[in-house]
Amino acid sequence: MPRLIKERVSTPERPVEERIKDFYEVNLGYTWELALREAERCLQCPKDYAPCIKGCPVHIDIPGFIAKLRENKDNPYRAVKEALRVIWACNSLPAITGRVCPQEEQCEGVCVVGKVGDPINIGKLERFVADYAREHGIDDELLMEEVPKIQKNGKKVAVIGAGPAGLTCAAELAKMGYDVTIFEALHEPGGVLAYGIPEFRLPKEILRKELKKLSILGVKIKTDHVVGRTVTIPELLEEYDAVFIGTGAGTPKLLNIPGINLNGIYSANEFLTRINLMKAYKFPEYDTPIIVGKKVVVIGAGNTAMDAARSALRLGAEVTIAYRRGEEDMTARIEEVEHAKEEGVKFMFFVNPVEFIGDEEGRVKAVKFEKMKPLDEKDSRGKRKIIGTGEYITVEADTVVIAIGQVPNKILWKTTPGLKVSEKGTIIVDENLMTSIPGVFAGGDAIRGEATVILAMGDGRKAAKAIHEYLSSKSS
Repeated sequence: MPRLIKERVSTPERPVEERIKDFYEVNLGYTWELALREAERCLQCPKDYAPCIKGCPVHIDIPGFIAKLRENKDNPYRAVKEALRVIWACNSLPAITGRVCPQEEQCEGVCVVGKVGDPINIGKLERFVADYAREHGIDDELLMEEVPKIQKNGKKVAVIGAGPAGLTCAAELAKMGYDVTIFEALHEPGGVLAYGIPEFRLPKEILRKELKKLSILGVKIKTDHVVGRTVTIPELLEEYDAVFIGTGAGTPKLLNIPGINLNGIYSANEFLTRINLMKAYKFPEYDTPIIVGKKVVVIGAGNTAMDAARSALRLGAEVTIAYRRGEEDMTARIEEVEHAKEEGVKFMFFVNPVEFIGDEEGRVKAVKFEKMKPLDEKDSRGKRKIIGTGEYITVEADTVVIAIGQVPNKILWKTTPGLKVSEKGTIIVDENLMTSIPGVFAGGDAIRGEATVILAMGDGRKAAKAIHEYLSSKSS
């Protein structure tokens, strides 16, 4: 048995002083040589045992794709092609998931090597395979091999939402021979991948390339279609054999405190959409400006908060993240927190906003916080309970971004008679992801509330299989 190498091979990153001046990607990814060195660390656990496969929401054969890199070490083109073939069996968007998945909580979190050293850098290896394949035309070559094998079955499926769940469901159904059309509310497809994640984490060029795969598979995407307004689900069912709802959770949670309507207060959704989808940072080249001023306060401590904070910093502001709990309770990925700290984002813990203070022109100029105190007692989520201390502080702010979570939009279910939803506004589904309406399925944040990209993709894959079984049973 080869000697176990405990330390993972790190991926190069752009220098802090350089990357804070632009929106180009921070992590540069593996070279072939670095990827091979990291692949050699894998213990190659048997497929029926490998914890990493069980830890992956879409169940990629992780030892399998890593083995292809090792088996073909003298031929990187062939190595990547065979590795990509393994990944594509479960995941059609590896360049995306390799960048934004919380691998440390999933596949890497249960890696056997991680019990004695650093877990295998599965996410960065997945990203390497996808990037190398894209740069060398391997993904197009594989697609051209697969498309002629698709046998059309004459059935049509409508997918609502071009986010991770909808894109995955559409790709899987297209491979099975269905005529698939995606209806997207925004003017560009991608959902949260397009409007919510900044270029420095997920370059839009990569997203567009991944979307191109769907068009090659025959998937049609209709943008500027708000289902529930432009067209309704009952109308779609008149034309399509089944419908999948992957509308995500795009309605922001706001704070019900004095001053919430002051100018200069954004939801993270609006702030990031202006920057990511409408290229506000390139104004006046693009028409949508955004003014952040000198001091920005971001309220929240998830990945969205980190994205907003790091974006504001690149726009020239001094940025502070304010969180009502402690650092150990932050839900953002460790890598994103570390990047934010490296880049100069400041953090305030155990502070809860109670009022936004405005100037005479109606623009926010400060945030009043109550200091919080942690207790030894835990809440239902295992986090320490917190209480107010009655002590207050005021922090200057030209701009405030509220990043405390999102919920599903109400438009869809309010215009769809018979569609059952929970008290939280999430769509209720059965074990096969079918809703209360026969032939209508749902997945992703629309049924879970705010969750991860890869969980949404897992739902999209599961729903595609369920739709296929449902329509097959109807025709038999």
